[in-house]
Amino acid sequence: MTGEWIGAISAAAGAACGGLGYAVRGRSSTLLAPSVYCGDRTRANLALTFDDGPSESTPELLHVLETLRVRATFFMCGANVRRLPEIAREVLAAGHEIGNHSQTHARFDFKSPDFIYREIATAQESIHAATGSSPRLFRAPYGVRWFGLRRAQQHLGLTGVMWTVIGRDWVLQAPGIARRLLDGANNGGILCLHDGRTTRQAPDIANTIAAVHVAVPELLDRGFQFQTAGELLCLSPN
Repeated sequence: MTGEWIGAISAAAGAACGGLGYAVRGRSSTLLAPSVYCGDRTRANLALTFDDGPSESTPELLHVLETLRVRATFFMCGANVRRLPEIAREVLAAGHEIGNHSQTHARFDFKSPDFIYREIATAQESIHAATGSSPRLFRAPYGVRWFGLRRAQQHLGLTGVMWTVIGRDWVLQAPGIARRLLDGANNGGILCLHDGRTTRQAPDIANTIAAVHVAVPELLDRGFQFQTAGELLCLSPN
């Protein structure tokens, strides 16, 4: 085989891998399942979202949001809801929105369609059993979409939601998290933070809470208004 053919095959393989990578992780990709990553770009609205909860630290975050008079969307793991049903109910009672973040926070890549469906459907059941609410929004763990997710979302009536900016609050200190939010916020933006750490018990989210204290008041001062993700995406109420 000539060097030219080897180069052509390598280029084609690279393009295929790149295309699959975009389909799986690209925030704007809808190739594997319907998904959105922002709202109306003409309006100064933002959605603040939190993944991986509920956790033992969520009540402290709820207190901060109440003080700031900001409502948010919490993408919950079903396993955490089963462990802490009273906190899941507290989130809903405080006026926030609950979304589905799978049952166990497993990555979906290379998993079967049946596995993906069970993860999402079981989380729906866990959340409904604890709170009486059936989520309309779904965020894939790690932002990873895969074959079979489209069918699962359609069957369960879920809208896939990615993010405009992610705070990387599992690795950064509070100033870095706040800076990412402040630099990345634009009209219609969906901001992603975490009130848990996958399904770990008693996670430390002090940096996340401190970043919310800093970033949200500044964004309000800039003229942004906060909505739930469902409101930002103009989904009709249940």
